[in-house]
Amino acid sequence: MSKFTLAIVAGASAAVGAATTAALFGIGGRRGRETNTIPVSSTVTTAPIDPTRTIPPPPVPIRRDDPGVPAVPPVDPSGVFQYGFPGPVADLRAAPSLTSSFDRARRNPHWVAEHITPASLMLNNGNRRHSVFAEDLSIPEKFRAKLTDYQRSGFDRGHQVPAADAKWTQEAMDATFALSNMCPQVGEGFNRDYWAHLEDFCRRLTTFYPSVRIVTGPLYLPKRDVDGKWKVSYEVIGHPPNVAVPTHFYKVVFGEDGKTGGKVSMAAFVLPNAPIPNDKPLQDFEVPIEAVERASGLEFAGLLPPVRRKKLCQEVSCSIIVKQYEERQRNPFNPPPLKGTPPPTTLTER
Repeated sequence: MSKFTLAIVAGASAAVGAATTAALFGIGGRRGRETNTIPVSSTVTTAPIDPTRTIPPPPVPIRRDDPGVPAVPPVDPSGVFQYGFPGPVADLRAAPSLTSSFDRARRNPHWVAEHITPASLMLNNGNRRHSVFAEDLSIPEKFRAKLTDYQRSGFDRGHQVPAADAKWTQEAMDATFALSNMCPQVGEGFNRDYWAHLEDFCRRLTTFYPSVRIVTGPLYLPKRDVDGKWKVSYEVIGHPPNVAVPTHFYKVVFGEDGKTGGKVSMAAFVLPNAPIPNDKPLQDFEVPIEAVERASGLEFAGLLPPVRRKKLCQEVSCSIIVKQYEERQRNPFNPPPLKGTPPPTTLTER
């Protein structure tokens, strides 16, 4: 999906959502008429009932300055909270190597944030062979993804924060193996290939920036159906099927210059959850951060003043290095080239 298409899709999704909400809940033309009205108490006289009507007539509007209006509202809608707060609940998780917010409805994270530095990547005290995939027991059982949900699903348990970014302690690495840090991802051609190359690109940024922050998460984007209408459609896996398979994934990257109040170089990428040829340029997937925000309903840099913002892909060449997994593990610090230099490629047989 191109940058322009993503922006259109995100905008179209917002417009369609607003129109649908208005249609379902009657928002729009009534708003102006209700500005000076309040709910009618049981003592207020209503309009005569038309015997031909099968439903009660609407209440007679009463002005706010009407002396018959009670000083205390006759109803308490928030009283339902005495039985429990309906939600949504974000299930924030703070672990040594990540911070995340969980989407109970789709059994996937909303977002997962990490922080990597040259020092954190140099340490090698964690071994993924000692880590095991595990359900996140901090999430209520009926909402969490389970190990059995991925069995024979055809999808990988795709790390949002990769284990290779958390080798500084075994505890940090273990935290990345909780299913709340996973989404169903296509394996060959994506999770084990292009997506892994993107993760490698993010690590290589630490040779240029002393501090790199990354927010990763799933998207469920609409596409035009044969009838010309935009629709959101995604597979669901599990037993029972309740873990959503994202249509796309995003990464929002912040390259910090290490100075208090310094500049922050930013870039956002959106990739389809599908096989991607290794010769596909990474910049084909770069999109405005605002497009990711509109599509996800999240905000990533609302408190960062424009004067501090820079464009990351204007400072370094946003390109991947294609290499096998073992080679990526041995050479995590091949730096991204500066802008204007040809991107390196290391093609290997797969």
